[in-house]
Amino acid sequence: MSNNKRLRDFAVRVISQFDREHPADAILRREFRGRKDITREESWHISRLVYSHFRWYGWLNPEDPPAKRIERALELDAEFQNNPGLFSPTELRKAVPAWIFEHAEVPDDWLASLQQPVKLWLRTKPGQAETVAKLLGSTKPGPLPDSLLYTGREDLFRIPEFQAGEFQLQDIASQAVGWICAPQPKQLWWDTCAGEGGKMLHLVSLMGTKGSVWATDRADWRLQRLKLRARRCQVFNYRIALWEGGPELPTDLKFDGILVDAPCSGVGTWQRNPHARWTTLPQDVLELAAKQKEMLHHAVAALKPGGKLVYSVCTTTWAETREVVKAFQEAHPEFEPLPFPNPFDPAAPPTPTLHIWPHLHGGNGMFVAAWRKPGPPPGAETPPKAKAEAAPPPST
Repeated sequence: MSNNKRLRDFAVRVISQFDREHPADAILRREFRGRKDITREESWHISRLVYSHFRWYGWLNPEDPPAKRIERALELDAEFQNNPGLFSPTELRKAVPAWIFEHAEVPDDWLASLQQPVKLWLRTKPGQAETVAKLLGSTKPGPLPDSLLYTGREDLFRIPEFQAGEFQLQDIASQAVGWICAPQPKQLWWDTCAGEGGKMLHLVSLMGTKGSVWATDRADWRLQRLKLRARRCQVFNYRIALWEGGPELPTDLKFDGILVDAPCSGVGTWQRNPHARWTTLPQDVLELAAKQKEMLHHAVAALKPGGKLVYSVCTTTWAETREVVKAFQEAHPEFEPLPFPNPFDPAAPPTPTLHIWPHLHGGNGMFVAAWRKPGPPPGAETPPKAKAEAAPPPST
């Protein structure tokens, strides 16, 4: 058996196991685990075969056997990379399921970006981007501070500097969320849906390790991975707890800032996860939007007066973005929309909401909104005159 056929057969086995409950990336991880007969280069090639199949699935005949579909997907991918202009905007509508056009804005440039290779973004320790770039090679400066675009093929997880926490693999859109939060030293923040800790670690870094973050999630296994990442980065000023988004909060503490990076449909990750295009359904969007509203409603009870609330989701659907913002504002009219600088364009006027698009910014699609709870900003001193006026009259 030729090596090419062996790798193709491996990809066929992965595709044959794929369904709504078994995403392609999870199957690949499981199939690669413990396989010493698969080299790093071969695993990259197998992943390329699988993801090309799902990236071009809208053009394929589902009645064809998987091997034939893979070959056709590779042909289409080569045609597109060599001459994207051959694919009209109408033709590129095949890249996504039909339902998305009724639930989200679908720019032509976004559709084209979905068929492009995914970019690998790194975040270094503050001020260390140039040092890490020289170490790794095959990098370009990113659009945000401490960010790098990696263009090489090394297994970065094996590099000692990664194991020492000198840099993280973090999508550029996720990095932007941290800059929008803009936590200050000595503040206390809550990352409500921390997952494996990418944004939590960024918040700690931005505070110069002189603040603290509570990291919660609904899955304990993700929090255990967060602990491993934090230990590798020598980060210890955090606490973890389980929280599923309900009214029973994980602590009685009040926070200077809360990040609700809520579970979402993941439409913004369809370039990175092309298989998800064909399993995500409209009812998923509506169910997740209801969960997002619930989490925001309950989380704000833990915010200090004057505190900052940031909502982010890696999706573009109207139900999970503008409609969640509208619902929150109607339920909590006392909260003021909080304009923030665009991390990608600091000269632009500040805005309380921001859409981050793959075709404009090079990462996942993301939506971010921010509010301020009424009251003086956390840490603000009460003017002496105001203190005197607020003091009770002396007893007689």
